[in-house]
Amino acid sequence: MKHDILIFDLDGTLSDPKEGIVKSFNYALTHFGLPELPEQEIAKYIGPPLDKTFIALTGNHDPQFIAALVARYRERYADIGYAENRLYDGVKDTLIALHNQKNRMGICTSKRADFAKQILTLFGLDSLFDFINGGDVGIEKWQQLRDLRQRFTISQHSLMIGDRAVDLTAAHKNGLRSAGVLWGYGSKEELKTEHPAYLFKAPAQWLELIQ
Repeated sequence: MKHDILIFDLDGTLSDPKEGIVKSFNYALTHFGLPELPEQEIAKYIGPPLDKTFIALTGNHDPQFIAALVARYRERYADIGYAENRLYDGVKDTLIALHNQKNRMGICTSKRADFAKQILTLFGLDSLFDFINGGDVGIEKWQQLRDLRQRFTISQHSLMIGDRAVDLTAAHKNGLRSAGVLWGYGSKEELKTEHPAYLFKAPAQWLELIQ
């Protein structure tokens, strides 16, 4: 295999989290007297960290207010939002096939690690991964990958797979190759600007990495 470990983003790569994320964002916004936003407006921001998304959606940069929005979002997300989630077609079968062939895999998501584990457990996938690395407010994905490299959890031969440019740039900042998936929330144009080593049209194509 060309890569010693395959690192997967979660939202927009393995599963579609739109319903739970949209409802949790609007739950937080309306709690503070702000208007609900349409699904398509919020969906544009699925992927980046929550604090950056709330800043983009509200235009407010006050750290305390943004932290309060994030806390309210997580209140609903922890209760029900994480379960308003569905796997993309072909993901589970492909991950099981990779695992059965002794390929190492991990998760690197901007989502908090405990939420990521809840989602993967919900789908019966948590045991397939060597690690589940999550982010938090103020932490960039490139920093998460840097820390994984510094702990020797991953190496320069690992591959980062995601649906947004932030996944690819995070990989490149750490000397890793990257791959984009075309069924998530980033457009083909967004991904191509970051020059990924691979662009996948379906999860089954991940198996080509080991052939």
